Order: sequence, then structure tokens, then C-alpha cells
Amino acid sequence: MAVYDRWHKSRPRPDDELCREHKKAPTAEHGVGKRWQVRWRDEDGEQQKRNFDKKSGKNPDVHAEAFDAKVKADLDSGRGLDLDKGRMKVAAFGALWRADLIHRKSTAERMERVFKVHVDPILGNLEVAKVRASHIRRWIKDRNAVLAPSTMSVVYSNLKSLFAWAVIDRVISISPCDGVKLPKETEKHEHFIPTPDQVHGVAEHLPARYSAIPYLGAGCGLRGGEIMGLEVDAIDLEAGEIDVGQQLVCVTGRKPYLGPVKTMTSARTVEVPDVTLRALERHLERFPPVEVEIEDETNPKKPTTRAARLAFMWAGMQGNARDLSPIPRGNWSHAWSAAARPVGIPKGKGLHSLRHFFATRLIHGGASVKTVQLALGHATPTITLNTYVGEWPEAHERTRSLMDRALGNVP
Repeated sequence: MAVYDRWHKSRPRPDDELCREHKKAPTAEHGVGKRWQVRWRDEDGEQQKRNFDKKSGKNPDVHAEAFDAKVKADLDSGRGLDLDKGRMKVAAFGALWRADLIHRKSTAERMERVFKVHVDPILGNLEVAKVRASHIRRWIKDRNAVLAPSTMSVVYSNLKSLFAWAVIDRVISISPCDGVKLPKETEKHEHFIPTPDQVHGVAEHLPARYSAIPYLGAGCGLRGGEIMGLEVDAIDLEAGEIDVGQQLVCVTGRKPYLGPVKTMTSARTVEVPDVTLRALERHLERFPPVEVEIEDETNPKKPTTRAARLAFMWAGMQGNARDLSPIPRGNWSHAWSAAARPVGIPKGKGLHSLRHFFATRLIHGGASVKTVQLALGHATPTITLNTYVGEWPEAHERTRSLMDRALGNVP
């Protein structure tokens, strides 16, 4: 390894003319580009080089000698960096990173949107190795002005993961996100909880083919995908139970298909209250299930196409029973909006708000964190607590009452 002068010959010939400024024999590249060049062989034995304007100084990003010393130290310690990837733009590097991730298709699609909308337009043209904490702080300030705190937290976690991977893959030595934190939320996030009248109201305003769906959300806490992917064989009306083991997945560029539930604990058996049972019975009598061919990726290692009898189906724009198919996400959103607005459910509050109704009714009825976690299919009790921490408002009073009853009066 060494620092080379690109503008002057290291072995001039006797008849070479000297340049007026440096009194040295000029090369064919004299005065073109950056003068100083560091050359080295990486851990794979491949020749690498990088040019600098300045030779001496302490900053390895600017000064050739400092960079030369850093590369030598990294190679000696086995910490050599991939400088080619470090020179990649954030947008291109992010795409490379996402291509290697193992995600559900819906999660991968959401992450693509995060980078396309929130990261690439602001940071995308910067070289990965040149992104500094100051860039990240300015990015946070910009995005924090337009994103809700919960959304901002998810978006920033994706960006942090990108640079964390760059460190692990030895593209950069330190993440620019280290030590940079999101501002604390100034407002408490509150879920919208529909009233019982709103639950009944939205069911009445939905097309008859979908009127039982709100009762599965509010009465059983099922997620939207779990409801849309529910097969008739998973419903036991006599026992009052539903086996939840799959969901309908809707991603851009392909037809809806069956996929695994969100987490391992999302696969569960839920108890069905009478109001939901009656709604399901009426639905199945009025709209007998028919078999449709659908792709099944509930086992990602063995995807297949099979016949399924889904409880809820899309009947086309004209409501023709001969055109039945799994319910597309966009069609459901339109039907929900048309039914939710007349009963006072705000814009942007979808079917998931009925899951919040289910959870809070359990909590206010005295259910434990563990009971609520299992009913919702959350991965851990911590997720349940973090999501609904404000819904246990009488915990201190309940503790006092329990101890008073246990100890009685002071003798």
C-alpha cells in the first residue's frame, strides 16, 4: 500500500520536461481529477484504488495518507471495508439489501413503499459511506413533520436496519444512526374504539354478503386477513369455535392468495359469542359457500393451488354469484368506507378498529394480559401491554381493594 501522485511520474526519463509549478515530470493525467491515489489489494486479492484532492491530514475521508493508514490497519485486523459498496448510493444499496431479506410478501411491499416514499427522495442520492448523523437528524426533522409518531417509528426502524446491515457486511465501520433518536412523542396515541351501536350500524350498511364480517372483528378479534381467508371448514357452529390458521394475502401484481398467519401465536382457536354465531349462521344460509381455485402458500416451502370454500367472497361489481372470487383489498376498502362514514366511524379507521373494540371489552371486563394476548394472537404479552396499556385504568384501585379484602380492618 502507498500514496501515489497521479499528476507526476515516479520514474521520469532524462528528456522529460518538468512542469513549471512542481518542477516534476508530468503524467498524461496531469491536472485531471484528484491528484493523490491510494492503491491496495482487498481481502480477496483484488486491486482497489481511491483518489483524493489532499495528501496530508487526519481525516481519512479527505486525506490520502490518513485513508491509507486506516485501510492498512483494517486489513491487518481483518476489518477491511468494501469500498465499492460504500460508494453506492443509498437508494441502490437499499434495493440490494431488501432483495436479500426474508419477509412475507406483504411486509416486503410495505418496506418498498417506505423507501420509495420516505427514504430515497431525501437520502437516496448520497453515497452510503458519506451519510453522517447530521444527515439522519435532518431527515428525521423532515419526516417527523408529516408522519404520525407510530408511522415514523416504523420508517426509522427500517432505515436503522439498513445501516446496521451495512456495518455487519463491512461496508461502513459505524452506522450514522448510532446515537440518533426520534423525538419523544408529545401526545399519547389513542385507538379509535367503536361503540356497540357503530358495530351494529356498519354491519347494517354493508352489502348483505359482508354484514357478518364486523361481528367477527368485534366479537372474536380476528384480523382482516384472517376473516377474508376464513374457510367454512374452520368454523364449528355447534362448539362455538373458529380455528384460525391462515389469512388472505393481497399484494400488488398478483391475485389474492392464502398465506400463513402473522405470527406463530396467531394460529389459535377462538371462542365465538352468540351474536357472531347467529350472524355467521344467517350468512352461510343466505350465501352457501362454493369452491374456488386459489393459490395456497400457508406452507411457503410447498406452495400449491387448491379448491377452497371461503366464508366470504367477492361477487363482482354487479353482485353476481357466478363471479365469486376472494375479496380484493381495494374492493373491501371501498365497501367499508361506504358503510363506516354514515355511522360516524372516522376516515382512516378500518376493520382493525373492531379488533380494538374486542380487546378493550375483554380488558374492561377484567381479563388478564395473558388472556387478551392469546385471544388476539399477539406474539408476546409485552405487545399486548404496549398496545393497550391505557386500557387498564383502574389497576391501582383494584390492587387496593384486593388488599383491603384480604387483610380486613386494622385490629
